[in-house]
Amino acid sequence: MSPPTMNLNLINKTQACIQDQSFSADLNLLNKNKSTKYAYVTFLAGNGDYIKGVVGLAKGLRKAGSRYPLVVAVLADVPQEHRRVLTSQGCIVREIADVCPPESETEYAMAYYVINYSKLRIWEFVEYEKMIYLDGDIQVFDNIDHLFDLPNGYFYAVMDCFCEKTWSHTPQYKIGYCQQSPEKVSWPAEIGPKPSLFFNAGMFVFEPSIETYHDLLKTLMVTPPTPFAEQDFLNMYFKDIYKPIPLVYNLVLAMLWRHPENVPDLSEVKVVHYCAAGSKPWRYTGKEENMQREDIKMFIKKWWDIYEDKSLDYKNPDMAAHVTTGSKNGEMVLPSALPDANIAVCAPSAA
Repeated sequence: MSPPTMNLNLINKTQACIQDQSFSADLNLLNKNKSTKYAYVTFLAGNGDYIKGVVGLAKGLRKAGSRYPLVVAVLADVPQEHRRVLTSQGCIVREIADVCPPESETEYAMAYYVINYSKLRIWEFVEYEKMIYLDGDIQVFDNIDHLFDLPNGYFYAVMDCFCEKTWSHTPQYKIGYCQQSPEKVSWPAEIGPKPSLFFNAGMFVFEPSIETYHDLLKTLMVTPPTPFAEQDFLNMYFKDIYKPIPLVYNLVLAMLWRHPENVPDLSEVKVVHYCAAGSKPWRYTGKEENMQREDIKMFIKKWWDIYEDKSLDYKNPDMAAHVTTGSKNGEMVLPSALPDANIAVCAPSAA
């Protein structure tokens, strides 16, 4: 199917943006033979409190015994103080340039989703053969390194749920259809073919590739933005090679009350996605709907137990000697003791 047509001025403007900021990866990396290394990767933008989520994620991966590093793709507006905190926690900090979607009057499901197109830059990280992307509001409670052994050539992620209000613009939501329980509401033939399987882009397994990276940006230039921004775009782009993986690898908390019949024993859940309204552990008040559930409070506590566990801090004497900003009596101060900033944006999921 041919791509949708767009105003040439918009295409040229977007193309200029991409060309001006194109290669954020070290060009020397592109000339090396691709190694067989693996890594986790997340995304951080702005000077807000999502750094707490990323620090928690780094410590969670460490507690789970992961053998692979966490790369943090940061935009230019992430302050040096936050970068030093991340480095002190063993993260590999990589600055990337913004990706500008075509201009449009699209109303995103959340206003800050537009920044998430910059996640496309992680396909540049070709020094890694395979990566697992994790949003900053995710915590890993069990080792998932085995996902790197999945067969190459596919895009792996957990199927999303269509039942939250952020989906209210879609026919799925309007007729009450959800791919998590397709037997409950049949898809009416009169409104067209049943939609393709749709994944949540807060966690996915992918293979970096310069060819794919270039094609992603080229395709973006002729693809009108949609409410879920990069999540919609990635679903469209990888539709033919998408392979669903079990819910335990990305438990969106809303599944606890939307589709409890699909949720496994909570002790088996390896990855939790704190994307429900009010569920960010570092902002949790318990006042929002569903936030007083015992299972929610349990997952909030589990996140804090990891975040506040000093034994999980990255242990590197050479690194500690260079970290001075944000320290107190020689002890590194984690973001809980840093002042909260005005805005927090770090690729939150659309779910």
